[in-house]
Amino acid sequence: MKLNESVDGVLLVDKSPGMTSHDVVAVARRCLNTKKIGHCGTLDPMATGMLILVIGKATRMSDLLMSEDKEYIGTATLGTATSTQDKEGEVIEEHPVPAFTDEQIKEVFDGFRGDFYQLPPMVSAIKKDGVPLYKLARQGKVVEREPRLVHVFDHEITRIELPEIDFRVVCTKGFYVRTYAHDIGQKLGCAAHLSSLRRTRSGSFKLEPGKFATFEMLKEGRREEVEAAMLSLYDVSKLRGA
Repeated sequence: MKLNESVDGVLLVDKSPGMTSHDVVAVARRCLNTKKIGHCGTLDPMATGMLILVIGKATRMSDLLMSEDKEYIGTATLGTATSTQDKEGEVIEEHPVPAFTDEQIKEVFDGFRGDFYQLPPMVSAIKKDGVPLYKLARQGKVVEREPRLVHVFDHEITRIELPEIDFRVVCTKGFYVRTYAHDIGQKLGCAAHLSSLRRTRSGSFKLEPGKFATFEMLKEGRREEVEAAMLSLYDVSKLRGA
């Protein structure tokens, strides 16, 4: 079948858990019968929520869209640290969880606001001598990484039922939410890992009814529904105030 090269736009996908961002791109290529598709900002397999796909001429906007701030909701589980800083990894530390007050937890979260440095996790796409860190991690290697300046614009604690803490965080590109959870656990002195994560916003884009596609729609080849949810280049410019 001849490829359709006339499809241009931005498609917001509500990613399901258990798949990579690359899996979503591959299925979208088949559904839309076009090769020129990329994504803006990787979501880990365990994470759900907004994955921005750029299609056709919209691929030129990839760097621009990736650079915008992001909003996530997540759960940090205290008492356990893992090799990947999330629930997918092996347990490397276990500690009893003290009966923290809400004020003690809030104080620690407040310490991770504004500008601060994060040490990228070994399980990340950052490259060392041309090799992604996650590939080195699979070989059991740990290499030196440079801390990176990140910024948290806003945060909110939405539930505390120890050992779990639900939160919302608005942050810059390149922010690792699992490292955020890990570092909060270190500060509290009892370890922590990220046990759930959902991206709810990226720049001006939100998952609004009728304005996004699901993985099922893509996988089942429901092309008309997918194209109806797609934002045109004009829509995207208007959304971004251009």
